[in-house]
Amino acid sequence: MAAQTVRFRKGGFVATFVALAAGVAVLMTCALLVESGWRYRGEPERYGATAAVVADRELRVAGPTVFGETEYTTVTLPERGGVRAALTGELAAVPGVARAVGDRAIAVATTVAPDLPTTGHGWASAALAPYRLVSGEPPRADGEIAVDARIADGRGLAPGGTVDVIAGGESRPYRVSGVVETDGASGDGAALFFTDARAARLDPHPDRFDAIGVLTEPGADRSAVLAAVRRVADGAGATTYTGDERGPAAQPEAATARDLTLQAGGAFGGYAAMIIGFVVAGTVGLSVRHRRRDLALLRAVAATPGQVRRMLLAEVGLLALVAAAVGVPAGLLATRCVRDELVSREFVPDGFAVRGGMLSAAAVTVAVAAVALLAAWIAALRVTGIKPTEALGEAAVERGPGSRTRMVGGLVCLAAAVSLTAFTGAASGQTALGAAVSMLYTFVLAVALLAPWINRAAARFLGPVLRAVWGDGGYLAAANLRANARGTVAVLTALVLSVGFGGTVWFLQDNLQRQTVVQSRDGVLAQYALTGAAGLPASATADARRIPGVLAATGVRRTSVVVPGRLEAQVVAAQGIDPKGVERTMDLKVRSGSLAGLREGTVAVSTAQADAAGWRLGDRAELWLGDGTPVTLRVVALYERGWGFGDVTLHTKTLAGHTVTGLDDHVLVRTAPDADAGTALAALARRHPAAAVVDADRLTGDIAQDLAVSGWLNKLLVAVLVGYAVLAAANTLVMAALARTRELALLRLVGVTRRQVKRMVHAEQAGLLGVALAIGGAIAAVTLTTIVNAVAGQRVPHVPAAGWAAVVGGTVILALVATVLPVGRLLRTPPVEGIGIRE
Repeated sequence: MAAQTVRFRKGGFVATFVALAAGVAVLMTCALLVESGWRYRGEPERYGATAAVVADRELRVAGPTVFGETEYTTVTLPERGGVRAALTGELAAVPGVARAVGDRAIAVATTVAPDLPTTGHGWASAALAPYRLVSGEPPRADGEIAVDARIADGRGLAPGGTVDVIAGGESRPYRVSGVVETDGASGDGAALFFTDARAARLDPHPDRFDAIGVLTEPGADRSAVLAAVRRVADGAGATTYTGDERGPAAQPEAATARDLTLQAGGAFGGYAAMIIGFVVAGTVGLSVRHRRRDLALLRAVAATPGQVRRMLLAEVGLLALVAAAVGVPAGLLATRCVRDELVSREFVPDGFAVRGGMLSAAAVTVAVAAVALLAAWIAALRVTGIKPTEALGEAAVERGPGSRTRMVGGLVCLAAAVSLTAFTGAASGQTALGAAVSMLYTFVLAVALLAPWINRAAARFLGPVLRAVWGDGGYLAAANLRANARGTVAVLTALVLSVGFGGTVWFLQDNLQRQTVVQSRDGVLAQYALTGAAGLPASATADARRIPGVLAATGVRRTSVVVPGRLEAQVVAAQGIDPKGVERTMDLKVRSGSLAGLREGTVAVSTAQADAAGWRLGDRAELWLGDGTPVTLRVVALYERGWGFGDVTLHTKTLAGHTVTGLDDHVLVRTAPDADAGTALAALARRHPAAAVVDADRLTGDIAQDLAVSGWLNKLLVAVLVGYAVLAAANTLVMAALARTRELALLRLVGVTRRQVKRMVHAEQAGLLGVALAIGGAIAAVTLTTIVNAVAGQRVPHVPAAGWAAVVGGTVILALVATVLPVGRLLRTPPVEGIGIRE
């Protein structure tokens, strides 16, 4: 019966199929991102010849203790932690190890290929890939280098030639002694090799290696060797990477890419699952509700409740399978498109690939089918739970608004949402974000449960308004809304979800980006910035201060640090500065303390970060620098502009030897009002490779551009989820409209004209839209205001007029089109035929 029903009533199942197929496609995209990230390990690249790589790429931080078990957080180190050089000898002494070779990763750039990412190494580490000489010989003097074929090709470089290399903030010519290549390295990056002695002098931390590659002897027991290597590495606090795990050691960005896809796919998959749960449950429930006459007839001709329920479940199961057959390939195609965009925007390396699919497809299909089957089961309980003789009468009369259990559940959800509002306002950072999302969905769930009573109350309240505007059509509309309060639950929920979710999440991203740009713009007091694509040494700041007319110059070094949290450790943005004259170049809006007290061993933190970590002025703050070095610093200042300048501000000396380049990113320069220092600053820029003098406003523009790129992924996923909510709203509206064939035909048979019917429908939509926009807008306003105030300290969120016009106007147009067109089609059917059409 289920198969025949689906076959001969395809139109009645289109809405359910669309909701299921689109839900599978969206969830498949999120799940496949997670599965691809879970399977991705990066490429061994430079360590292809090694049996193991010993490195320090992650930090494991102890968290709270729950039920006697300590929770740990593992974070990827933003500044590539190193291992002590003496560990090379210990590893080389392990039986079965042929060589243990230390590798240095030095940030360099060449003048012949400035846009090609290049890393400098010592020549001994060439054996780890291995690199082989194509021509020439290894570098043997400080002024010689061997270059990757990717640098030499097409640029006329050959042994005996000369190339300028920028390293450590200085440019120096080197003689090309040889050209090398390997089969193990891939991607866009290239390598060049100094002598080992020269590489050590260029390394910001010469007593440490970036990683140590272990080469085993022929015929050695590989398992025994690796076990011994792992014991030595563990004793030194390092990690041993073998097999596919060598990828993160060679490509630290691989771990970042993996975390990004896992977090993005998981977080948005959770949001999508909640939205799809609302939509699928509402659509399936509405579909069953519109078939009450059919189901009542089956009950009246002796179909048992179990038979009817099994038929409904079979129908939904068949639709779920067909929807999976369409949604899974669509999700796979969408994931590949997202992957290409992630690579082009440099979120993930070129080697990141969409992998797997079977696990994701199975999990998504089962999850969506389970929600649909549960919704069908619940919707069928009312029809199948009554006596056969009462079934047809039950189908003709609208039931009451709902049970007491439903009302109590709705009130509980509403109370929980209000409580989460208070909690979000008191929290900060990621805790506040998570609470805000929970608050949003709890509000929507409360509306879904209380919708029958909301519709009845709105119908009574709007009745006089509808009658005044639409006359008799308005009277009929108010009566319909009041009598069909329970039938429009799915419509109201879908509209509230699209307005509330779209108005909250989309504008939240805009507010956070705007807050960062505004704080950076207002906090930079300098007129000029000396920027260096290859970094600037500390001497550049000192030279700038000696220029006549310069009041102050501050070198700024961007980095990240790991801070403990109440639940888990987090990586936060930080900056290192020399505080001399900083009050003239930047205004962090210090609330308490002073940046003048910033010294080595002290720290200034944003008020948001201080609240999250429980720090107060004068406290000893324990944190980890970007390379994993633990430090305990005294808090000397609390400031408010953490979004624009980073949540942690350190003295440059504290960061010495703990960043990859060891150089400043830019120097802020403040000059006297009547000073003409432009020429001298330009001359200073020419003394440093790849440096330039720009207006300080240019920094804000660069920040805005970077934020637009980084916010692309969030907005893409949010747009998909909002689009699905909008599709669901349209789907529900069309279903509700097409289900009124007999009703509208009966009205026309008793003398209501087509024009009056249209006015009635317009009045109904105006009432529903008004309620949905009011409730959805209120939810969005409360959620957005609370989270922006908690996270950014801004009491009034920024909502562009065009944005709200798009949300409100789009919702209105959607509702009108999705209702007027189907109703217009119904009105073209002669009423005598329409009254006989089965529902």
